Amino acid sequence: MYKTQGIKNSRIEVADALRGIAVMGIVLYHSVEHFNLGTASSASLSFPFDGTVFNVLTVLLSGKMYGIFALLFGLSFFIQRDNQEQKGKDFSLRFAWRMVLLFGFGVINMFFYNGDILTFYALFGLLMIPAGYLSTPVLWGLTILLLIQPVEIYSLITGWKPDISPMMKYYSAVGQANAEGTFFESSVASLRNGFLASWYWFVWKGRITQTIGLFFLGILFGRLRLFYNEGNHLKIWRVVFFTTVALIVAGIIFGHWSHGDVSFGKVNSLIRPLFNLAILLFIVSGVTLLWYRFEGFRKSLSHICFFGRMSLTNYLMSSIIGCTIFYGWGLAMYKYLGVTLSLLTGICIVVLQIILLYQWSKKHKRGPLETLWRNLTWIGSDND
Repeated sequence: MYKTQGIKNSRIEVADALRGIAVMGIVLYHSVEHFNLGTASSASLSFPFDGTVFNVLTVLLSGKMYGIFALLFGLSFFIQRDNQEQKGKDFSLRFAWRMVLLFGFGVINMFFYNGDILTFYALFGLLMIPAGYLSTPVLWGLTILLLIQPVEIYSLITGWKPDISPMMKYYSAVGQANAEGTFFESSVASLRNGFLASWYWFVWKGRITQTIGLFFLGILFGRLRLFYNEGNHLKIWRVVFFTTVALIVAGIIFGHWSHGDVSFGKVNSLIRPLFNLAILLFIVSGVTLLWYRFEGFRKSLSHICFFGRMSLTNYLMSSIIGCTIFYGWGLAMYKYLGVTLSLLTGICIVVLQIILLYQWSKKHKRGPLETLWRNLTWIGSDND
């Protein structure tokens, strides 16, 4: 059973910066996908290079930004739990209640955006409670098992495949309502079909085991205090950085070599999530190394730390703004904006959020939803 070290967990600014980067990346990719309408390729205002822009964004952002978010979600759980353990308090029930509240925020988000992730984080996040009691070696073994895609390996060996046939039915229902319906019709369709559509998509892409694995990896990084500039931590991050560079190069070579070869189809379904994981850790390790090695880099990124600290507010705000711009009940820009123009729209959404929340941050330590979430989490408690 894991025991806390009795070392204070101070605020980790590089984690806030990474969280800010992740939220920005999520907003940009959501915009390019028209917040799950996915019709940018047929938009009237398109450019010949839109396909290239989309492919680059997919490699850099798709799955990686949510992955960073998941990793830091696990880190946040560890810090909160460890701080309470050091006070002699059990955080388990409080965290379970915190996940109930997060699920509620996710349901609110689904009134606007059918691809909400918060409900899944709330459900999967409950698994961190028992994981927090495991010894570090046992948790490492479980984390590695989850991250190497055990379901996909089993499928590769046995030929069994999960049934995802209902997925398109749910996506079709919610997509039609988002594109053509009123706000009420769109919200009802999202609440009725959005979660199920996303669930099948998670199964199809191997995201269930990888998301939980990243939660657990965040806990482990917290136990090792890797995001603090202590001991040989920067040396460890250098090893992670160069290892992931090698894996990314190998993945690119393999992808080029196997392109169009049907015999590698099943293998690619296993390699792709691991390739995404390598890019994710490349980004995290690279940003962490640059943060601690170069003051100029640290100062430039420190300006988005407040943005990362308000990630919940940012996520819901981007859904409201983005869906109003792209969905049929709003400005219906999905009909007109191709990939590049949608990307520029996403950048404008991010800039608008930065301006608004920067003003908020001048007088408040946390974002509005973060404050509400924290107050409701500790309701009835003497926690300060």
